[in-house]
Amino acid sequence: MISPIATRPSLESERFHVVIIGGGINGVAIARECARAGKRTLLIEQHDFAAGTTSRSTRIIHGGLRYLEHGEIGMVRESLRERQRLLRERPHLVHPVHFLLALNQGSRRSALSIRIGLWLYRQLGGRRLGADLNKMDQHKLERLLDAGRRWSVFSFEDAQCEFPERLVAEWLVEAIEAGATARNHTQVLAVDVRHGRASAILMRDRLSGKEERVEANWVVNATGPWADRVCQRSRIDTRGSMVGGVRGSHIVLPRFAGAPDAAVYTEAVDTRPIFVIPWNEQVLVGTTEVPDSGDPSKAHPSPDEIEYLLRSLLQLFPRAKLSSRDIRYTFSGIRPLPFSPKAKPAAVTRKHYLHDHSDDGAAQMISVIGGKLTTAAQLARECADKIGARSDRRRELAVISGDNLDPALDQWVLDIANAGGISEDSARGIVEWHGKRSLTVARMAISSAELRAPLCQHTEHIVAEAVDAFSNECAVTMADVLLRRVPVAFGGCWSEICSRDAAARIGAVMGWNEHQAATELEAFETERAAFLRKPSALNAVLEAAAD
Repeated sequence: MISPIATRPSLESERFHVVIIGGGINGVAIARECARAGKRTLLIEQHDFAAGTTSRSTRIIHGGLRYLEHGEIGMVRESLRERQRLLRERPHLVHPVHFLLALNQGSRRSALSIRIGLWLYRQLGGRRLGADLNKMDQHKLERLLDAGRRWSVFSFEDAQCEFPERLVAEWLVEAIEAGATARNHTQVLAVDVRHGRASAILMRDRLSGKEERVEANWVVNATGPWADRVCQRSRIDTRGSMVGGVRGSHIVLPRFAGAPDAAVYTEAVDTRPIFVIPWNEQVLVGTTEVPDSGDPSKAHPSPDEIEYLLRSLLQLFPRAKLSSRDIRYTFSGIRPLPFSPKAKPAAVTRKHYLHDHSDDGAAQMISVIGGKLTTAAQLARECADKIGARSDRRRELAVISGDNLDPALDQWVLDIANAGGISEDSARGIVEWHGKRSLTVARMAISSAELRAPLCQHTEHIVAEAVDAFSNECAVTMADVLLRRVPVAFGGCWSEICSRDAAARIGAVMGWNEHQAATELEAFETERAAFLRKPSALNAVLEAAAD
């Protein structure tokens, strides 16, 4: 087998109805919607699909309980409706989660206002999700909380998508199956504007260096925090910034003794809302809100942000005895919020909007501003409607549906285990990450022991999943696979040994020579280290507090 990068055909002088720049969750959703409407669609991503803001999020699918404080009831209603859609259509990736809202006696939010807000949130959300609202979770949390303060604890339901990278991969495959062309590791150098209209794009393959010009009826700039840069490179004068970048940082810790199974929504040391969420057999804490106008690809948590998140966690769980030494890694992303220089980041609307560049001298071009994981599909429908690419909006078929999710999933796992000649644990991992495409992966695995081998000694995920990523999900590099298509490298036990094992096992099946395998391994380790950063020790006072 060879990497697909060698076989990408030239697109020079091709014409597409719509060219979408940006392969995050919004861009992929728009490409999928347009392709399903029968429009010739090209999706371009400068790095890899879901490698930017999408993979640096808090990984929850929610209506935005705190948005009710700002009166954005319409946005909350829309988000909750989209949450229901994702739970129904992607039950293997999006799960109901029991949340506990914990407020101490110093909170500026009254218990009455919280009860009213939660009541309204439930009314807007409709029927129950089925999250396990277990009283034991609440009692467990109450025992862990700082005993020196009086706490109020409330319950509500929301949802989690542990790996939005996998949701993007599924939508990407569906877009391609509907006829879209997708190119990652391809940079748009400029949008060509002629006679007041966006008519083409000039792009460069970042792997081969080849430049091509592609004609377009419509151009959609879905690059998130890069949106203004695309316009600047294309000399499109928007008379001011469209995006006000806000950095959101997270820390990831091991599951500490007594950690609640429920997700916790609480207030940080400055009363800002933050989440403490069970994630990937670890604990995810976030997020911050720091204005950031720098290069989004180089965003990383500052020492102050890491200290802020750790202090906030220790305020909640002082007996956890955690310190910066326990942090497995940190990561940051830039939220592409509407430019609002006079507003505090928390007060800036999370609504998305579509900026039509007709008044900027670039008709037939749209920039997507804002958006979030939960509402990506809705944003895509709005964008497709605006450019005349309305599809029939057929309801998607999920792998499994109905109220009895677990029994159906268990049977599917057994079927996949038998089809692939693999363990039930491996089959379950494949089903949870690949959904309806699990059978394709299983059929590939049955052909050889090398394909059934685990990617490393700590995981049940197998080499066949990596090969499928290269063959069918547009993965080009080892990092594309292990950080986004089969994201085992987020695991708490991942190490350099795991990286070497994975490179050797994937390379043997893909036909990499020694030089290729070494190059892929080095590039992967560099990218992972730049993304998932191990923090240096914080100040001695905070460290001593944990001892």
